[in-house]
Order: sequence, then structure tokens, then C-alpha cells
Amino acid sequence: MEQDWIWGFVGGLMIGGAGALFLLMNGRIMGASGIVGGLVDGSGRSNWGERLAFLAGLILFPPLLVGLYDHVDTRLTDNIWLLVVAGLLVGFGTRLANGCTSGHGVCGISRLSWRGMAATIAYIAAGGVVVLLFRHWLGVI
Repeated sequence: MEQDWIWGFVGGLMIGGAGALFLLMNGRIMGASGIVGGLVDGSGRSNWGERLAFLAGLILFPPLLVGLYDHVDTRLTDNIWLLVVAGLLVGFGTRLANGCTSGHGVCGISRLSWRGMAATIAYIAAGGVVVLLFRHWLGVI
């Protein structure tokens, strides 16, 4: 039996723990898009240091885990333009939905937020449609 699922489980525990800790320490929801958005639009000036520290952790922590992996197969496409367009669409979607999967999916559902649950259902459904369309019908990814 393959054991790769355990990394997703560990990652989920880490995100959930970080979300709970962020909420307990700051009284605010940990949503990466809101943290970045506050830096970009200037609404997060009062706690910019905290926001930058959060983002630094997101960027700098994963390379520390490289030694735990012999080989990582992300099944990521080699099409750089597809990645750029996908990233822009994700950014647009998080602003449109007033949050990302960490904000709605992890923190929203854990607080029994109807908006978080609805957004998460929409994210999952849209992801399924995109995979069906682009991988299975068009063969792009």
C-alpha cells in the first residue's frame, strides 16, 4: 500500500494547527490571500511585520524539509504559461471569494461558517470541473 497520503495528512495537520494558533494568538482568521492582500492594498499597515513574518514562513519553511524527501513527484506541468495563467486565476478567485482555501476551507469550516462551507464546496466543484476539462478532455495538463 502506498504511503504518500501521509504527507497530505501531515500537511493538513500543520495547516490546521497554524490556523488555530493564528486565531488564538491574533483573534483573526489565517487566510493567506487576506494576509497578502493587506500588504498589497495597504490595509494591513498596522501589522505589516506580522504579515511579512507569516509570508516568510510560507516561503522559507518548505526548503527546510527537502532532506525528508528522496524524490518528489508533483505531477506539475512543464507548461510555464499554464502555470502563470493558473496562478493569476487563483489570485483573482481568492479576491472574488474574499478568501482562499486556508481561510475558507480550514478556518471557515472549523468555525462552522456557512460562507466558508459554501466557498469550499465551490472550490472543490470548480477544481473537479477544471481537471475534467483540461486533463481528461483537452489533455493540456
